[in-house]
Amino acid sequence: MATPDFVVSLRERIGHAPLPLVGVTAVIVRGDEVLVGRRADNGAWQCVSGIVDPGEEPADAAVREALEEAGIVVRATRLALVQQLDRITYANGDQVDYLDLVFRCEWLSGDPHPADGELTEVDWFALSALPDVDDFHRRKIAAALSGEASAVFFGGR
Repeated sequence: MATPDFVVSLRERIGHAPLPLVGVTAVIVRGDEVLVGRRADNGAWQCVSGIVDPGEEPADAAVREALEEAGIVVRATRLALVQQLDRITYANGDQVDYLDLVFRCEWLSGDPHPADGELTEVDWFALSALPDVDDFHRRKIAAALSGEASAVFFGGR
């Protein structure tokens, strides 16, 4: 999916200046498996993620992204992790500061497939057989699977 229209509109006004955005990561669980996909832009394996639209509930954004990117229906069951990501500067010079909200989501229906072009591959994996998922994304998965009732918050860095 392309850059959301509201971001394009903001960029017309602020240029490449840092833009604070809320992002979501959906750690989708089915039994003992987790859904991960290979990103089309950089080839990295990670969980489904995306930007929260203006006025959208973050948990609803996680559910929407799962349908848009992987073609599956999920239910967000728990906020697992809240973290401020390091500033990202994209190749075109745009700077973004993402507040990342990580949700544990439970699979309801559908067979995963690359639905909108953001992913080239998507499938279920046992934790012991995850593809080359980096430590940053493994931390998100661990937080979602931890069984903790409360979300993890990082601070004081």
